[in-house]
Amino acid sequence: MAKKKYVICGVSTRANGMFIRPMLDTFHQHCEIVGLLDADPSRFANCFKKFPALTGTPVYAPAQFEQMIEETKPDAVIVAGVDYTHADYIVGGLQHDLDVISEKPMVTTGSDCKRVLDAQSNSKGKLYVTFNYRYSPIHTRIKELILEGRVGRVTSVDLNWYIDTYHGASYFKRWNRKRGNSGGLSVHKSTHHFDLVNWWIGQKPLEAFAYGALHYFGPEGELNPVKEDGRHCGTCRVKPSCSYFMRWSSRSKEIVPPDDHVNALEIKPDHFTGYRPDGCIFDSEIDIEDTYAAVVKYDKGAMLSYSVNFSVPYEGYRLAINGTKGRIETKEIMSGRASFHVPEQTIDYFPLFGGKETIHVVPKAGGHGGGDPLILEDLFLGPDPQRHYDIMAGAEAGALAVLTGEAIWKSAAANQPIRLSDLLVESELAEVSRGGGAHRV
Repeated sequence: MAKKKYVICGVSTRANGMFIRPMLDTFHQHCEIVGLLDADPSRFANCFKKFPALTGTPVYAPAQFEQMIEETKPDAVIVAGVDYTHADYIVGGLQHDLDVISEKPMVTTGSDCKRVLDAQSNSKGKLYVTFNYRYSPIHTRIKELILEGRVGRVTSVDLNWYIDTYHGASYFKRWNRKRGNSGGLSVHKSTHHFDLVNWWIGQKPLEAFAYGALHYFGPEGELNPVKEDGRHCGTCRVKPSCSYFMRWSSRSKEIVPPDDHVNALEIKPDHFTGYRPDGCIFDSEIDIEDTYAAVVKYDKGAMLSYSVNFSVPYEGYRLAINGTKGRIETKEIMSGRASFHVPEQTIDYFPLFGGKETIHVVPKAGGHGGGDPLILEDLFLGPDPQRHYDIMAGAEAGALAVLTGEAIWKSAAANQPIRLSDLLVESELAEVSRGGGAHRV
């Protein structure tokens, strides 16, 4: 069987670790990388250094996307660059009737959601959004319990997510700290969480109301040693006074914590041109929030109570799903950076009338709770024939997660509920005003 040919748009840390390495190793009999596209030539050099087998692979700048497609004739496009760039490459790939694999978030705005939905509806290709949290064994077992009818019709969900001081601070050191790049963390990060809930309960979000704030980071952060812009961790003169830096370092050595999937390939500024991934977490250019509390209403009556905090002593989440026949509870604490003993994660099931059942789930190795290797198998080998339910996310799932995230930060800004459909209507009206057509979902 002939290998499937791929081009990669955005030679990022994520592209290197999540796609390129396994494509060259585990899936080399099924994959061939025929082109790389990025705005920064240093990323190509870093990629070739890490993966000598790719040396000589054609490279392209963003304006050369069409040229890359014409010259390399790929079967599929992988999109893994800065979030705001996703839409152009997704739409471009679909317009060429190619399959597209996109990192989450699919895009960053309702306007770009509409562009992708339009392109998907007119394409012979298919978009796959890599929501790898779906594939964690704990998360798939929760889905199975709901499909088995154990909780009945889902009525409410409580989800509280905690990002620790290392992982949380990393977003404010890098390009994610600007809303124009990432859509804010309710889009960049929380789309993971919203997609999980949407998929678990099989309902579509309609409306969100939220509060959001910048409590920890930015120039007003209470732990900011000095109000001064332009600092970088690698050269900062006041970092011995920075609690966030010193939590993971000593005075003589910076420490990369165990289980670090955040920026293991990005800690060296010389991997990039004109960009440093170690910006000060207290810089005044930060324009996103680090804390949210929100409620989301769904089309079949369920309600989600959601919160996320990006500066917590440990990483993990608490989940409860209530239904007409019972309740599911689980709690995860990531062990790698926790400063205390972490118990095994289990699922507790409580029938509405009856005794508690504790469910133990066999763990899997790999990132994102064992989800990364499993989603890669589906992407490069095809869907698992032993799985009896849909798990891979497409354009609609990607859009619903992004629209929820955008509704949340816009609700926090406007202090009023935001309907997800209004975000698409806004983009339609803007398109009509520019002379384009309209598309409704």
